[in-house]
Amino acid sequence: MSGKQIHDEEVLGKAYDSRLMKRLLAYTKPYRWVMVLAVTMLVMTALFQTALAFITKIGIDDFMLTGNADGFEIVALKYLAIIFGILFASFIQIYTTMWLGQKVQDDIRMELFAHLQKLNLGFYDKNPVGRLVTRVTNDINTLNELFSSGVVSVIGDILMLVFFVSALLYVNWQLAVITFISLPILLVATFFFKAKARDAYRVVRLKLARLNAFVQEHLTGMTIVQLFTKEKNTYDDFDSINKELLTGHLRSVLYYAVFYPVVEIIGAISLGMLFYYGGKMIEVQTLSFGDLVLFIYLVERFFQPIRDLSEKYNVLQASMASSERIFDLLDTPPAIIDKEETKVPSKFNGKIEFENVWFAYNDEQWVIKDLTFSVEPGEKVAIVGATGAGKSSLISLLYRFYEFQKGTIKIDGVDIRDYPVAQLRSHLGLVLQDVFIFSGDYARNVRMRDDAISDEVIESAIKRVGFDRFMTDVKKELHTEVKERGATLSTGQKQLLSFARALAFDPDILILDEATSSVDTETESLIQKALVELLKDRTSIVIAHRLSTIEKADKILVMHHGELREMGTHESLLKEKGIYETLYQLQYKRATQVSSKVN
Repeated sequence: MSGKQIHDEEVLGKAYDSRLMKRLLAYTKPYRWVMVLAVTMLVMTALFQTALAFITKIGIDDFMLTGNADGFEIVALKYLAIIFGILFASFIQIYTTMWLGQKVQDDIRMELFAHLQKLNLGFYDKNPVGRLVTRVTNDINTLNELFSSGVVSVIGDILMLVFFVSALLYVNWQLAVITFISLPILLVATFFFKAKARDAYRVVRLKLARLNAFVQEHLTGMTIVQLFTKEKNTYDDFDSINKELLTGHLRSVLYYAVFYPVVEIIGAISLGMLFYYGGKMIEVQTLSFGDLVLFIYLVERFFQPIRDLSEKYNVLQASMASSERIFDLLDTPPAIIDKEETKVPSKFNGKIEFENVWFAYNDEQWVIKDLTFSVEPGEKVAIVGATGAGKSSLISLLYRFYEFQKGTIKIDGVDIRDYPVAQLRSHLGLVLQDVFIFSGDYARNVRMRDDAISDEVIESAIKRVGFDRFMTDVKKELHTEVKERGATLSTGQKQLLSFARALAFDPDILILDEATSSVDTETESLIQKALVELLKDRTSIVIAHRLSTIEKADKILVMHHGELREMGTHESLLKEKGIYETLYQLQYKRATQVSSKVN
């Protein structure tokens, strides 16, 4: 996006942008007949309201003032029929426009969410989740207003203005001119209101996005907030942002509170002038009383669409700003895309090859440097190194979470970029140190919406990793509710559940990213037992800080500052007296010291 992040809220954009509007209207194409029906009903409503004014004039001049009741029933029935016509047309118009708004909103939201799932992890590193939530919720809700009470209603308001202006000129052009004298004042007031409302809306959008981001971040990190007793500071920060949002809303309310009475005053003055000059015309018999009533009715209707159009301007302004941010997000190309011709594997044998791979998150600040190694099918390979050595980055490249800049990564002799991303990842199993648990139940968290995985397979996986020790009856408790982010589970239980998840999917290649570093000794013992069966005849890569967990690995890779410094078995690396031996001695001494303190 040319360096611009999608959470830039300060730039509001134009009140009307033909390019954006064209893209927005494209979403109405599947529902164009609904739009035609809604516009037709608006035209009928405008015609009915104009006809209602003339029926009123006929009733006054031809019957009420003359005292002649013959045929008055017919006029009354026509009046009643027009009223029902207005009610029917208004019902159809309101329902269809609201329906249209909801359908378009649903389509855009689904497209946006699907697009978000295609964006690589680097995108989420740079863009706050809270503001992405604002795009999917608040911004799309704003577009709903555009379609449900904006586009179609503007057409109706314009048609009503045309009909009412034509009727005013037809009835009496002199009074019409008197009425139109107030228009310049009204336009000046509207222009002032639009300018002020624009600024107020910009502030509201900015503060609302910041508030959403703040709430999302601090609710997610509530453990840290409470751990460091920062509730008061967090509350004060929230109060500050919330008050800024409140101030923005109150400014907007103030402008509305001033504008609408101004419009009413202008209308009242215009009406007073009509009474004065209309009365003069009635006195000299150049205007009938019925014409004056008709004129007053038309004038009141004339100011209504003007007021509505002013309101529609704000909807349009908000929609242009929201649509610009939404389309900026939709126009963000996924960094990881499939080639036109790809190879779809039914199964991986498990041979992995890194050939002169270079990778940097930013520019040429290399995290992986000229990395070359291979993993044979069925081999268990461990990767060790200090924090920041590039271990987890290596796994992210294998999964194509990020794209490497130089070199080649192959699986079974095929460049991983020649595989469809979804197919590639479906054959890999990854267990992370920081396990994410979704709200739902145990089965849902293991199955991950893959209906092909039966409850029996899930039960077996849970038992094989030892998670059943926390359940009295696996079959009955399989659908026990799990709170958001696994709040009801311990860290060790989450780890075991993630192992059950990997086991249920039965991947061809298994990757463990420090998956046992956060569990206690007893839980780790359960995991180690499960791993013996899980890793059998399966290529696996294990990243671990605890070197004691990888002593039996077929091959150990020692990473240091993004480079592969050492490679061999546990025994051979200890004999080399290099980095691995230093790491091992440090952990051995630390473990000995802790043990002596406990004893």
